[in-house]
Amino acid sequence: MPDTELNRLIAAWLDGRISESDSEMLQQRLRDSSEARAAFREYSRLDAELREIASGDIAAKGLFDSRPVESQDVVTPQTVPQDKPGRFSVFQMAVAASLILVVGGVAYQLGKSHLSDSVAAVPGIDRSGAENVNVRLAKTERTIAGYATLRRVADIQWTQIDGSYREGDVLPAGVLEFDEGVAEIDFFCGATLVVEGPAKLDLESDWSVRMLAGRMRANVPPAARGFVVKAADSEIIDLGTEFALEVGPETARVKVIDGEIKLRGGEHDGNHLTTGQARRLAGTEEEEDTFADLSTVTDVRMRHELEQQERFSQWESYSEQLQNDDRLIAYYPIAQLRDERSVPNRARTGSKFDGAIVGSVNQTTGRVGGKSLGLDFSRPGARVRTLIDGEFQAFTFMCWVRIDSLGHVYNALFMADGYENGEPHWQIDSEGRVMFSVMVDDSAEVMYYSKVEDAVVRDAGRHRVYRTPSIWDPSKAGRWMQIVAVYDPAEKRVRQYVDGKIVSDDSIRPDLLVNKLHIGASELGNWGQPFRKTPRFAVRNLNGTIDELAIFDAALSSEEIQTMYENGKPSGY
Repeated sequence: MPDTELNRLIAAWLDGRISESDSEMLQQRLRDSSEARAAFREYSRLDAELREIASGDIAAKGLFDSRPVESQDVVTPQTVPQDKPGRFSVFQMAVAASLILVVGGVAYQLGKSHLSDSVAAVPGIDRSGAENVNVRLAKTERTIAGYATLRRVADIQWTQIDGSYREGDVLPAGVLEFDEGVAEIDFFCGATLVVEGPAKLDLESDWSVRMLAGRMRANVPPAARGFVVKAADSEIIDLGTEFALEVGPETARVKVIDGEIKLRGGEHDGNHLTTGQARRLAGTEEEEDTFADLSTVTDVRMRHELEQQERFSQWESYSEQLQNDDRLIAYYPIAQLRDERSVPNRARTGSKFDGAIVGSVNQTTGRVGGKSLGLDFSRPGARVRTLIDGEFQAFTFMCWVRIDSLGHVYNALFMADGYENGEPHWQIDSEGRVMFSVMVDDSAEVMYYSKVEDAVVRDAGRHRVYRTPSIWDPSKAGRWMQIVAVYDPAEKRVRQYVDGKIVSDDSIRPDLLVNKLHIGASELGNWGQPFRKTPRFAVRNLNGTIDELAIFDAALSSEEIQTMYENGKPSGY
């Protein structure tokens, strides 16, 4: 049987006319009953659909579309101004009543499939539009797969683009292959390999690797004793040492640089080699010492630093050209920063759009090392504040960012303070999806389904959030990436890019299109809403580093974005 009292409370809440006592009663029912929570969610979905029917927007969304509103990333108005008491005609209310009676019998079953008893989401009513939501979320431990990390590279040329890695990446099981350069690889057991290209190796475990081609130097500290390198039909078992190995098409040779190894398998099975001793594992013995010029860890570091210096000089030249682009609203080449309190705007718009460093923003190494700098926003109060006046016809936002973690529900890249009509919000959610949105109507009181809170919650302002698929996970922590968002009113599209490649392309619905764009007071790396009426603020600081940001009054093409990536990417990319 339908719970008529619960239906009455939910209807009053949806209509925005619930009394304080009824609000408390509804909250208590939702806390105590999973059936009530399921019914609340289902009624809220039907309410949103009926409003779309009433507005004539049946083509854009089917009558019985069961997806929650947030899955479409559209924030839809929930109420009308108080001087307009009716939202539906008598016919529409009759349809609503009929649907509610049907839902009353099935809400529990629907709720069971979507809502776990381990999650409680109780919305509290705040007439200012704020939410008082108590949420208990089941925690799931993340896992990633891999046996080693790519510590450092120099002059690297990967054999296949889709098989390439970047410094700091976790290396999974399988073949690693490159045609030129040198790579420094740290296995999780503690062993370090310096591998010269052309090289091909197969990572088998934390403690084992098979060398298929190339030259390498292995440094194995006591904690990694027992580390195994396989070559030809032999296994080289470390006993606390440094040794060199060369594997060619028909030959393989090992030499102990310092310490001791044991050979297992092949013609030297059971032999121990100590400092200075060498053995042929395959092919014919050579008199010449082919390991004399084998790279060391120091060699890799020096080559890497020289490559970074050259790369930084190349980027500086490109940056000077970019500064003259008339389409730039603001340009912050933070990598060239020389001031602890301000971030100069290098676009032709001038110093009036300079950024002010506020709070515990730490200067750290930028994406090309050496003289390159970045700003770390990992402390909650850290931010760069700007004031960018004007009216714009389109937006392209580009930044280089290094994310260390995504610990907040939302993690800011660039956020307008008040989020008023035509203003942008650019951030990354906890699942690693980039979110870009522009406010459509800041006067509307809205309702939307929140997956995080597993409830329908209230917000202020009508807009759509354009999300990419997940572009970040913990395996990418510390990796530099270029992120771009393009808002194109002329083409009615929102395109988003990562490292020069498009990752999402969404159409802008006519009712959500904004032609007059603004920025105003805004923040880089955080969102503090300085004009709020309370000292409390949303914790959205980016736990990471930004070292370049450009904002264009234009919708840049895919080719232009790829060019910016190629001219800005770090060495080894």
